[in-house]
Amino acid sequence: MAPELSSSTREEREAFIKETFWCRSDCDSCGICQVYGGKEPLIVYEDYIEGKRTFQEIAEQYRR
Repeated sequence: MAPELSSSTREEREAFIKETFWCRSDCDSCGICQVYGGKEPLIVYEDYIEGKRTFQEIAEQYRR
């Protein structure tokens, strides 16, 4: 579960994104970047990491 903005540090949120969406270097079997339109998750979740928007707000943008 993603750390809440109000009770986490920038470093904790960044670590969560890195651990959750780590690059497996096998695009054919992973597909994480495809979910985010070819964008790296650290870029997609930048506003979450910086404490501007919740994880859920950003994730909902990419649900289809």
